[in-house]
Amino acid sequence: MKAKISILLTRLVAGLLLLGLSIVPCSPAFGAAPEAVVVEAEGEATLGTYDTPKEVMERARQDALNRAVEKAVGYFIRSHAVVSNFQLAEELTFASVRGKARQVDILKEGWDERERQVYRVALRAAVDPVYPEKGAGLSVKLWMAKDALREGEETRIFYQVDRDCYVYLFSVAADGSVTLLFPNRAGRDNLARARVAYTFPPPDSPIKLQARLISESGEKPSVERIKMIATREKEDLLPLGFQEGLFRVYDASSTGMIGDLVKKLNRLEPADWAEATAPYTIKK
Repeated sequence: MKAKISILLTRLVAGLLLLGLSIVPCSPAFGAAPEAVVVEAEGEATLGTYDTPKEVMERARQDALNRAVEKAVGYFIRSHAVVSNFQLAEELTFASVRGKARQVDILKEGWDERERQVYRVALRAAVDPVYPEKGAGLSVKLWMAKDALREGEETRIFYQVDRDCYVYLFSVAADGSVTLLFPNRAGRDNLARARVAYTFPPPDSPIKLQARLISESGEKPSVERIKMIATREKEDLLPLGFQEGLFRVYDASSTGMIGDLVKKLNRLEPADWAEATAPYTIKK
């Protein structure tokens, strides 16, 4: 029988309620970074009262180029092997990918025969993936009270940011499901102030994090991860998941949660969000 490990999220509301989250010892890796891709796109611009034809032509070409890069970025994201919501535990650097065109060929351009004020451009572009340098933008720290727990021990999560931002804490489970720990129904305000050390659960919270090991075969200790994502502005990062008491839970049977999260992070500027992961082990 395979060992199961869980963290129990405990709250007191007319009695003791327990929510068990299984832990997984390893995770699949994301696919290798993609190489350049060749895409085709069309763009257009309209001649205004104060525009010159040359300005309109340039805008149309830029519009086509922007669309080509957008297509390429979509390809770069899809090329990563997103096979499980558990991959939230991995680095999400690829969600910040941008594109840079290094070769552009105009396939067709000219004024529209019917809409004489509209200039249209069709082009083909070779687009390279570009990733932001680490250390730019937000900086976040995440750690656990203890990174080696025994069954029954309680623990807390600590985090700190270098500028005001909004924090999201996740627990990743053994079955691939993900639980959004914070914000939750009991604590919706996830604004974190710069250079202030925060604790989850807060000292006055009825929520408790307790390590629990359920094993029938005495297998080796297992590793769990807590994931933190911080954004400059308050974001609706995730679609509605299954509500389990105070917490929103995302099933392992699909990649919907991680897929939607990556798309939303990609719409943000790389400097406007950051991530951190805190692993720890549980044993008897």
